[in-house]
Amino acid sequence: MAKNIIVIPTYNEKANISLLLEKIWGLLPDTYAMVVDDNSPDGTAEVVEKLKIRYPNLLLLKRPGKDGLGKAYIAAFRNIFANYNFTTITMMDADLSHDVKYLPEMLRLSENFGLVIGSRYILGGGVTQKWGAGRRLLSAAGNLYLKIIFHRYPIQDWTTGYNVIRVNVLKKVNFDELNPRGYAFISSLKYRLAKAGAAIKESPIFFEERNGGESKMSLFIILEGLILPWKIIFQKLFRR
Repeated sequence: MAKNIIVIPTYNEKANISLLLEKIWGLLPDTYAMVVDDNSPDGTAEVVEKLKIRYPNLLLLKRPGKDGLGKAYIAAFRNIFANYNFTTITMMDADLSHDVKYLPEMLRLSENFGLVIGSRYILGGGVTQKWGAGRRLLSAAGNLYLKIIFHRYPIQDWTTGYNVIRVNVLKKVNFDELNPRGYAFISSLKYRLAKAGAAIKESPIFFEERNGGESKMSLFIILEGLILPWKIIFQKLFRR
């Protein structure tokens, strides 16, 4: 069994999934990948089913409907724990915004760190010039907001979704406490991994604009991201 599995949540990513998987196995032929599809209307799951013939290391986890990024990841984690024996799990977006070229270095670092973060906000990292000023401000401000609230843990990029986690560390996290459905799940998971004692290393990446399709960002996701850190803090206070 290979050491690493890449978990890729999808919803209407038919146009991107084939190219992403081709890039993954062109660079890392021994890795596994699990596509977690939330019953995409565009037929993403059907495309993946056909690709399984070409790629023996490709797994597909079908879910009944769109239920959020967090729920998709948790379903994948539970499935992997129950049925497979991997050393690391990589979190990656399906829209080609996370370049596969960074993964070998992130995997190398994961030999000594429980959480390796593909970071846009450290030296050598960055974001696409295709983002407008508003999108750049939203991303930077949201990340600064989390850095201030979770100041105990010196993470520079709380919101990036490109991460490698050692399975033995991930098993220390109580998934029942991870309620966020959207992108707030990512920062919530990092907080709990840090709290569980994970050794953390950030590795620089350049974040690209998604390749076609529509962004999953919404007002609900933004509001959830603003409220979530305070829920975590208050829960910790009341448990004392």
